[in-house]
Amino acid sequence: MPLSLFGPLDELIAPAPDAARVAFLRARPFAHRGLHGDGVIENSRAAFAAAVAGGFGIELDVQGSREGEAFVFHDHDLDRLAEASGAFAERRGVELEKIRLKGSDETIPRLAEVLDIVAGRAPILIEIKTGKGPVGVLCLAVRRALEGYLGPVAVMSFNPDVGRWFGDHAARIVRGVVITEQEGTALPDRGRQAVARRLGLWRAKPDFLAYDVRDHASHFAAAQRRRGLTILTWTVRTAEDRANAADFADEIIFEKSGA
Repeated sequence: MPLSLFGPLDELIAPAPDAARVAFLRARPFAHRGLHGDGVIENSRAAFAAAVAGGFGIELDVQGSREGEAFVFHDHDLDRLAEASGAFAERRGVELEKIRLKGSDETIPRLAEVLDIVAGRAPILIEIKTGKGPVGVLCLAVRRALEGYLGPVAVMSFNPDVGRWFGDHAARIVRGVVITEQEGTALPDRGRQAVARRLGLWRAKPDFLAYDVRDHASHFAAAQRRRGLTILTWTVRTAEDRANAADFADEIIFEKSGA
């Protein structure tokens, strides 16, 4: 298929949203997993409060408990971040809510609690962390947590099925796809990844892309930006990252060391 056909196909299958729908994504930088560091652990209540106080948006991660409740936590295993070990998804919500975050007096928060804390004072990006199975249970839990929430919020995931689910079941919620081009450098791998990126775009029909800062200047990201998709970029930690982001993205997802 000639490359010149991809642009019209992208616009036909996954059209760019109205600019007003995604304007909040361009309004301020997003603190990656909250404004953490200096003794404040990532994805904690303290990190989110610090981001709000600093005037930043918030990026956070959501995992599902054994019964499908939406909790704010990054890793699929508990070991690195919590005073417990083993797979996150094997624990029930009543267990998870009692587990302390490492080096903190805090426990693992539910998404609904974090939304209550933020209360519309900062835009929120919710990255939905999925496994290999169907995404519907966790997506539904996130949608239920967001019912009645009036603040600016968007969902995103590496898995395009998440975007597809929200497009089908909660189209009012802004949705994005998280992308990295860093996995696999051999030519066959790169070719397969390029095909997967485009098929993922068409499946998710996203309002924005959250792109690995190491990938810029990405031809794919640049093409999507030209046709009106907002491009966020992660994780900005250095002055070099910030300069790169200024040239190729609309807003950044950053950590303290680079801000």
